[in-house]
Amino acid sequence: MGNLHIQLKERFPDAVLETHAHKGDETALVKRESLLAIAQLLKTDPLFDMNVLMDLAGVDGLDLKWKPRFQVVYHFYSLALNHRLRLKVAVEEKDAVVPTLTGLWPSANWFEREVWDMFGIRFEGHPDPRRILMYEQFQGHALRKDYPWNKRQPLIQAKAVTSDQ
Repeated sequence: MGNLHIQLKERFPDAVLETHAHKGDETALVKRESLLAIAQLLKTDPLFDMNVLMDLAGVDGLDLKWKPRFQVVYHFYSLALNHRLRLKVAVEEKDAVVPTLTGLWPSANWFEREVWDMFGIRFEGHPDPRRILMYEQFQGHALRKDYPWNKRQPLIQAKAVTSDQ
């Protein structure tokens, strides 16, 4: 297709803040408030037909002095049309909340839990917002650029395993 980012900007002129395409990688930076409407369009509109959420990641721009500091990055793919689109949503550290996409793509469940666990970005409406990689008593979010690499964590007691468990 080659112009998905342009089509998206035409449909959501106020919500798509910027776009670019480099060597076939199309990207759109979108407003957080419009993420659900845009995601719904990407999944249901035949022009996009994005039936796969390939990945979802958090990015901390502290060292790059990003304003806002964080981005949530979504990688969508259409099996039928064989095209991809990347969406980015910028979020402030003090208001690190993005709407969940689990209602549209169930695969977002674990991706969102990982971003919550590692970066502290919450997904509003998520059905199971527990840590997924770190234990529940872990303090902080280990992939934040300002997380101290030598921070001591509380010890956890392993449960004894018995033969009747």
